Amino acid sequence: MAEPVQQWWARRQFSRGSAVPYAVGSYRAAWAAYPELIRQYHPELNHGVTLSQIPLAADVLLCWECSVGHRFAATPTEQRERPGRVRRRSAWCPECSTLARPQPVILGEARAIPRAPRRQTPALCSKTPDLASGTAFLSVCAPKPASAAEGALRAGLTERLLFDGGTNAVKVSRPFFRHTEVWPDIVLPELRIAVEYDTVGRHGLEHVGRRQDADQRKDRALRGAGWEVVRIRTGALEPIGPFDLQMSAVGARGVSRLLDAFRSVRGDLLVDAYLR
Repeated sequence: MAEPVQQWWARRQFSRGSAVPYAVGSYRAAWAAYPELIRQYHPELNHGVTLSQIPLAADVLLCWECSVGHRFAATPTEQRERPGRVRRRSAWCPECSTLARPQPVILGEARAIPRAPRRQTPALCSKTPDLASGTAFLSVCAPKPASAAEGALRAGLTERLLFDGGTNAVKVSRPFFRHTEVWPDIVLPELRIAVEYDTVGRHGLEHVGRRQDADQRKDRALRGAGWEVVRIRTGALEPIGPFDLQMSAVGARGVSRLLDAFRSVRGDLLVDAYLR
């Protein structure tokens, strides 16, 4: 009988005599054949256990969330063997599959075919000020910096470059997750450059898959507002933009590389004018 993921993980810890019975990435290659399931799986909904730690045939109930927002419990086998094994997004979610399936029409009866309910568009946040697109400002909605590495990067840039450190958001014209503003890790209004510091995170899922898609949407919104983005991509993360840099860590040499990237974007004359 399938059991909840928390109980299943505790039993595996006991039987294997290890706090981590399956290392992160153990089953990544096997799950790679099911990219939509990778997008639907969230460790925060499954007590921090990543999908790459779960065997494909494990008899364990996992929590999934489809792209529409439906949440449901299913075992890995149930998800991989949905009827027909059709590679439509709706095939991986039981609610979406039901809505996508046409209802039979009974002859002789005037019966309207029920329509799938329309997805309501969330209202945009009203706290974003009415500014021109591309304007940098101090947002009350922006999350506080949570990474020590970002703080060190900001300090390193502040030692080398003059910029207004009192802004944390850029006004954009297209909505981005209920806001018409985006929050880069570091905002350089003088150069109209946004700096992002990307890591894979504790569970190896940050800035990959669907979250990388959101990063690219954010970059497009910034470029549409007349800004450019320079991302520092750490670990195995590949560049996703023309000016992105791959680094293991950011020290004095990394800041110099970052300044060179700024020069590639805006030119030596403009960037050097703000050097300390």
